[in-house]
Amino acid sequence: MELVATIIIDGLIYGAWLFIVSLGLTLVFGVLNILNIAHGSLYAIGAYTCASAVGAYFVLGGEAFPMGSYVVMIFAAVVVALILGPLLERGLLRFFYGRDEVLIVLVTYGLFLVLEDVTKLIWGTDPYFVFEPYDLLGTIELGPLFYVTYDFVVIAVAALTGLAVWLTLNRTRTGKVVLAVIHDRETSQALGVNVNKVYLAAFTVGVFLAALGGAVTAPTTSVSTGMGVSVIIIAFAVVIIGGLGSVEGAAIGALIVGIARAASVHLLPEAELFIIYLVMAAVLLFRTEGLFQQVQARKI
Repeated sequence: MELVATIIIDGLIYGAWLFIVSLGLTLVFGVLNILNIAHGSLYAIGAYTCASAVGAYFVLGGEAFPMGSYVVMIFAAVVVALILGPLLERGLLRFFYGRDEVLIVLVTYGLFLVLEDVTKLIWGTDPYFVFEPYDLLGTIELGPLFYVTYDFVVIAVAALTGLAVWLTLNRTRTGKVVLAVIHDRETSQALGVNVNKVYLAAFTVGVFLAALGGAVTAPTTSVSTGMGVSVIIIAFAVVIIGGLGSVEGAAIGALIVGIARAASVHLLPEAELFIIYLVMAAVLLFRTEGLFQQVQARKI
């Protein structure tokens, strides 16, 4: 039972930050119909910005109120979204809406390469460490198991973020407008919806979620070059398992990937990377569009 509890908790911790990142990826695809490969670079930029901002906070006297570092982390993600969201969507992506999917993938891949080099240009190639927020809350004891409390904060952040996005899409007027654009852009535009603003807002939120995922992950690991490459591959696996464009699918996909990885780490460590793609292949074998397939509108 101790091993089962360890696998479940480790899976929840791993799946939490992965869900935040995957939620942004699936939201952008659902609204803009763009499979954004550059999402991983946005995650890395969020992590680097968080590390730099939190480091500067403590250098400038943040020791007097260390809890403020958590506000700085969220603020860093907001800044990344407000700068890069409009810049990338209005400056580049809007010119490729409705074009061939392969072309859009190539454009976002090229953007990924550019952002990776920009990251190296700004922060260099040396790793950054921002451990203070991770240690502030101490540890928590669950029977014979001990965990850092910060890990459970990340789980709470992921749950609140997912709930906020779901409620916004399904329980607000703004969300209904977004869903209308998702299902039929032309009709929505004919009814007076400013589709361009919807696209801009959705992409900016997607950038924020990617940056937030990077920000909450930064205190748990070294922030280094190449971190965006690994996360985008796993995030793709999550959204493919759950179903592209589905918030619920991203949550279930992240949970499945998290628990599968944790089980592999504890039971079969050599299969840690392989197990994620095995699960993805097994799901696609029976559900070719993922666990939560979107309803396809049919024009008659």
